[in-house]
Amino acid sequence: MGATNGKLYGSEGKGSSSISSDISSSTDHTPTKAPKNVATSEGLDCSTRTLSTPSPGLILPSKSSSLSSPALSSNGHETNSSSSSSAHAETVAVVHPQPGTRSRQSKSHHHSPVDLLPDHTLLQIFAHLPTNQLCRCARVCRRWYNMAWDPRLWSTVRLTGELLHADRAIRVLTHRLCQDTPNVCLTLETVVVNGCKRLTDRGLHVLAQCCPELRRLEVAGCYNISNEAVFEVVSRCPSLEHLNLSGCSKVTCISLTQEALQLSPLHGQQISIHYLDMTDCFSLEDEGLRTIASHCPRLTHLYLRRCTRLTDEALRHLALHCPSIKELSLSDCRLVGDFGLREVARLEGCLRYLSVAHCARITDVGVRYVARYCPRLRYLNARGCEGLTDHGLGHLARSCPKLKSLDVGKCPLVSDSGLEQLAMYCQGLRRVSLRACESLTGRGLKALAANCCELQLLNVQECEVSPEALKFVRRHCRRCVIEHTNPAFY
Repeated sequence: MGATNGKLYGSEGKGSSSISSDISSSTDHTPTKAPKNVATSEGLDCSTRTLSTPSPGLILPSKSSSLSSPALSSNGHETNSSSSSSAHAETVAVVHPQPGTRSRQSKSHHHSPVDLLPDHTLLQIFAHLPTNQLCRCARVCRRWYNMAWDPRLWSTVRLTGELLHADRAIRVLTHRLCQDTPNVCLTLETVVVNGCKRLTDRGLHVLAQCCPELRRLEVAGCYNISNEAVFEVVSRCPSLEHLNLSGCSKVTCISLTQEALQLSPLHGQQISIHYLDMTDCFSLEDEGLRTIASHCPRLTHLYLRRCTRLTDEALRHLALHCPSIKELSLSDCRLVGDFGLREVARLEGCLRYLSVAHCARITDVGVRYVARYCPRLRYLNARGCEGLTDHGLGHLARSCPKLKSLDVGKCPLVSDSGLEQLAMYCQGLRRVSLRACESLTGRGLKALAANCCELQLLNVQECEVSPEALKFVRRHCRRCVIEHTNPAFY
């Protein structure tokens, strides 16, 4: 039972703090004198591990200041001290020890209803809590501490926040999760640190060394990540299947380390990744994609949006080494043209999803290749492909009768004739975008509505169509949402 873990926890109220940047304040304070049972993550290593290994208690800003400031006691409340500092905050990890038993004077014979719940029920409740709430629960009492750190609750960890010191947070969490199995965490399978801009290669090195069972890693927007850390993760985590590197502009390819190839010759050069998102990886070039294709032959989902340096030559290697690709996005890859689509068409029956939006070099020729060899295509986004005409749309309609979603917005040469062919052969269409198609009139829309009764979304914004045509669509496709800019239709 993996919890969809989020932020590390901080105490609520007066001494509150959280792993999320929206809770962390730039005016938080550093204790003048740390209590004995509170330690920063910098002091954590294997030599300090004991039977009562501290749990990650807080993630809060730390500032160097000559002024004294409120200190946090072990229960999370502030102690009296002098004024605070106004310096910029740095998010650090603070850990708390395992809760002890209450003194005899504070014991009460009264039990709250939650204390009567059996362990398995409490575990089911904890399974729905994010990371920060689980860590808060671990501070309630000894029983909750043991329950909150049950390995079954820690298959997923999610960290958020631009100011979060993600490297330290990952080090603290993996240190605690490795308590039962020293130096290795066998339960953690998913780590999501999207948007943590302070994440560096150090954090990924920790994950690679401590989490060999990692299956899903998302580091979108972490632009300090480099090739070296990615290579180590894919080499040390052989079960990794899902990798999101979107926005990691320093990453130029994915490969095994030389050490991994030498130690495991039977491993070969194959990586088990199925899902790879490299959107906005601006440094990715043809040679990098060739390396990715040769090392990741099991790819089924590949997203290369706005990788503007890629050309048709890169797609030749992709079709050669990754024949199982089902979803491929080349949106805004402006150097990709008809030759590239001819190579993509070699994927044949596997391809279900294709996006070539704003690839201005693509014309009817490339679309005809895809339509001829990929009959099982379900989704096509050709928005902004100004060379696409009714002729290419006709080939697509006749060859891909199972098409469900089509976007040909901003294709000025698409007219009613193309829509009529779509309506005749692709009657299962559910989503159609015709935004800014200047040649359209009501005739094409009426044919589409009369034959495609399952239509759920129709975008005709910036199209000169009459209100009568839109009313006709609404009558025949009652579940269809019509997006339009015609003030006469309501």
